Amino acid sequence: MTRELTIDNFTISDDSDCYVIAEIGNNHQGDLQKAKELFKAAKECGVDAVKLQKRDNKSLLTRAAYDKPYDNENSFGATYGEHREALEFGREEYIELKKYAHELGLTMFATAFDMKSADFLAELDMPLYKVASGDLKNTPLLKHIAKIGRPMIISTGGGTMEDVQRAYDAIMPINSKLCILQCTASYPAEPQDLNLRVITTYREAFPDVVIGLSDHENGIAMAVAAYVLGSRMVEQHFTLNHTWKGTDHAFSLEPIGMRKLVRDLRRVRAALGDGEKKIYPSEVNPITKMGKKLVASHDLKAGHTLTMSDIAVKSPSDGIPPYELDNVIGRTLTKDLLEDDNFSFEILK
Repeated sequence: MTRELTIDNFTISDDSDCYVIAEIGNNHQGDLQKAKELFKAAKECGVDAVKLQKRDNKSLLTRAAYDKPYDNENSFGATYGEHREALEFGREEYIELKKYAHELGLTMFATAFDMKSADFLAELDMPLYKVASGDLKNTPLLKHIAKIGRPMIISTGGGTMEDVQRAYDAIMPINSKLCILQCTASYPAEPQDLNLRVITTYREAFPDVVIGLSDHENGIAMAVAAYVLGSRMVEQHFTLNHTWKGTDHAFSLEPIGMRKLVRDLRRVRAALGDGEKKIYPSEVNPITKMGKKLVASHDLKAGHTLTMSDIAVKSPSDGIPPYELDNVIGRTLTKDLLEDDNFSFEILK
């Protein structure tokens, strides 16, 4: 069964590089220019895609939640609704950012938090759609997005295997272009809560879809470990400055971290190799220098029958290897040897 997903011109499979998504989220702080700066920096880090978040806040939140006072250091409004609206981009900003991402050679897409947002993104012809962990159990939204017909990514934080199976069963009959991300919905996520082996569980349970990781830990090592386990997509929150106002900046990667993450993910694919043990050209000189051979431990005359005391094991390894020792002891020399001269089977009988 083929496990494959094509996004724009990138085909993700077990044999591919990891598809790296810089999760911009709301780290742009509602500022179009900051969003562009984040896109540009993400491209310079080598990522494949940038992701925003789209909410229709009035239909998404209850009136009480929308009107709830939201007075803290990360607030962009007096109420939670005002705060969320301040961070929201509209049609004009999305069109401009999509155009800018295309110029940079990046895929841009967004998480749709509700059906109106999914329709908004569909009108802009987004190349793929993300569903957040909070909507893993929202089968009406999952089916609605599946019908758009573009590739889908679902995060599975805060869910059980039953929840993930239900989401898979809801989406796949409508749209088989799916990627499932292991995710721990805590911000940041502690290492002991990441449970990367779930990637293996997902790969076994869902052999026909790409599996990945939505990573909320403070670092880059876990995404590399996830790749080794079979993750072929990673989503990492991205910022230009950890100290910027907003809740996500503290656990987002800055450019230096994102650059290293992309570098390490590209390296690990090459480093995994093909599983065949072999000698590489780069090893020949070091092993010749460090390896050993069998040589005369002192001056020896032709006709002498060799004993253990006549043989020394020394570097470099440009002679009979030490594993042949038992085949040399007891043989008779046909020519004189000086101390440290190589033995060869041509002069032994």
